[in-house]
Parts: sequence; C-alpha cells; structure tokens
Amino acid sequence: MKKILALVLAMVLVLGLCACGQNEGEAADDFKIGAVYINSKNDTAGYTYAHHNGIVTAMKELNLDVETQLVIQDEVPEDKEAVLAAIDNLVGEGADIIFGISFGYIDAMEEASKEYPEVIFSHGTGYKSNDTNFNNYFGRAYQARYLAGIAAGLKSLETGNNNVGYVAAYTTAYAETASGINGFALGVQAVNPDAQVYVKNLGAWADEVNESAFAKELIESYNCGVISQHCDSAQPQIAAQNAGVYGCGYNSDMTADAPEAHLTAAIWNWNVYYRTAIQAAMDCEDASKFVSTMGSSAYYGGLKEGFVDVSPLSKNCAAGTEDAIKQVKELIISGQWDVFSGVKLNITVADGVATIEKVDAPLVDNAGNEIVAAGGASVEDGVITGTMNYLVEGVNEK
Repeated sequence: MKKILALVLAMVLVLGLCACGQNEGEAADDFKIGAVYINSKNDTAGYTYAHHNGIVTAMKELNLDVETQLVIQDEVPEDKEAVLAAIDNLVGEGADIIFGISFGYIDAMEEASKEYPEVIFSHGTGYKSNDTNFNNYFGRAYQARYLAGIAAGLKSLETGNNNVGYVAAYTTAYAETASGINGFALGVQAVNPDAQVYVKNLGAWADEVNESAFAKELIESYNCGVISQHCDSAQPQIAAQNAGVYGCGYNSDMTADAPEAHLTAAIWNWNVYYRTAIQAAMDCEDASKFVSTMGSSAYYGGLKEGFVDVSPLSKNCAAGTEDAIKQVKELIISGQWDVFSGVKLNITVADGVATIEKVDAPLVDNAGNEIVAAGGASVEDGVITGTMNYLVEGVNEK
C-alpha cells in the first residue's frame, strides 16, 4: 500500500508540474503568440522591425515555429477601436499571449485584458497593468542614448561643429522622449561641453516625410553636423548622409541605410524581454498567474541585462569612441554611476584612449532649475518613466 500511495503521489506531482509547463512536450506546439504592430512587419529598420526581430529571435531561441505559432496584426494605428479589433482577431486565431508595442495601445490593452481574462496581455512602453494577466515592459533606453551621445559628441569635436540635431517624436509630453533627449544630450556634453543640442518635435511616433524634412531643417537652419533621432524610420540618417553630415540612429543599427553618415544607434535587444515573457507564459497555463510568474507587473531592464545597447560602431566614428563607450558602459553596468545623477563625467580622448573623470555637479534643466544637487543620487525610476517633463541645460527646442 505504501508503494502504491507513493506512486500515486509521484504521478500527481508530475501532472502538477506539467500543468505549469507548456514548454514541455507537445503543449508548446499549441502555444500561440500574437503581436500588434504600429508599422509593417516587413520593415527593414526602425521601431517595428526591432520588435518583430526580437519576437522572432526569442521564438527561435525557445524552439517555437514562427510560421505557425506567431500571428500578427500590423500597421494598426493608435486608435482604440482599431487596436481592439486587432486584438479580437488575434484572440480569434488562438493567441495565448498578445504583445502590443506602441504607447497609444495602452487603453485598448487594458480593456481587452478584462474582456479576455484567459489571454495574457503585455504592453510595450506603457505604465498600466493588473496583478493577473496584464503587464508592461520597457527599459533604460536613456543609458544607451548616453553612449550614443558620446559618439556624437566626439564626432562634433572632430569636425569642429558644436551643433547637434535631434528629430524627436515628442519632447516633454512623455517621460520616455524627454529622458531619451536628456540622456543623449548629457552624453554629448560629457565629451564636448560647448555642444548645443537642437530638437525638432514631430508630434508623432512615425512620420517619414517630416522625419526627413526636420533633419534637413536642423542641418540647414541650425548648422547641425550630427543628427540623432527618436522616431521610427531611418529617414533622419538618410537626410544626414545626403547633406554630408553624420548621425546616430535609434531602435536598430541604421548603418546600412546611411553607410557614410551613421555612427551608431541606441538599440533594443527586445528578444531579452520577449524570451522571458514567452517562457513565463508557457510555464503557467493559467493566464491569471502570469504577473506572479514574471515576479512583477512591470519589466524595466537596461545595459546590465543586455536589454539596451549601442549598435556596432561604424568606420565614421572619431578615434577613441570605442574606448570611451566601453569605459562608461562598465561604470553603468557595475552600478558605480548612472546618467541622471549629480555626478557628471568629463571624458577626454588622446591617441585613441579615453580618460574619464567624475565631477560633482548639479543636474540642471534648460530653464536653470536644479533637478539634482551636486553629488546627489540619480533621479528615481518613477521620474524617468513617468514624470520627467523637462529638458536639460544645453537642449534647445525648435
């Protein structure tokens, strides 16, 4: 009897483990991933491309079939009814988890998570969640922006042009865009304290016509010799190349789009998150357990997790760029320093070797207000992700 009881208990345990392990055996073959994209799934660079590449990479890492287990609704505008319709279609196709990649999808994702409690919803760049089947994910893009700013600042020194341009989706309307501009500007100023960053505000996440036009205006009207961006396509980099200046892209490596202009790009390794989320979703068949399986309703990774980075430096970078970026990256990953603190970095380069000095100095906005006192700790994550509504000293909105 004891042997029989032990055998029964062992079988119960195995069955229990399998119930929260869809990645085991045939259950993984039935698991479906849904995605709502703002641009085309066939894009070759930029925002949607980076997300799609991340999902596909994660699926391959988990031995999932992209052809049969990924369902996509692309070119979906930030309109609530359009997003809800896209989600209905994905649920109808059997999606177990749905990723919505654009900020403006936030309300639709929240509503759908209540309508479909058996489906997991994961929203990129947002802030809403619940404690069951709905979370959000984003990362410390400002850290990668700072590194790209170093490349831009060193190029500005090399060319003797202190004016740097930035085509922005938005400026202070969203903490995401403000923190990105500020991180980049501080990186530029670390190597070129005389630099000024000129920003043009698109008022949209993607607008290829104006992305190009605004870059041209920054070059022609403000004599900007390096163009950075927070927008979806490579148009600002192409405009920089056409004008004979340089640039730093975003979301993905844009060197192929502008090989004579591009320096590096602040990029996302979205597969780091997507693999984590897909695995967690497969590990528990009950959608109501997703958030607890993830350990939090919000994911916020950075350089340390490999979630953000800069793309490989191109031949266009100034001497010493690689060494400077490497040293600063190590400071951030080790936790010895972060971007929005009351400690600034002074970076100098000689014979291709960078020297970095830490200096206690206040973080000041472009209206002269002190944000962080000299020597003070970095602003809190909640500010970086939610309430940062200022631009730092040396940033000029045009």
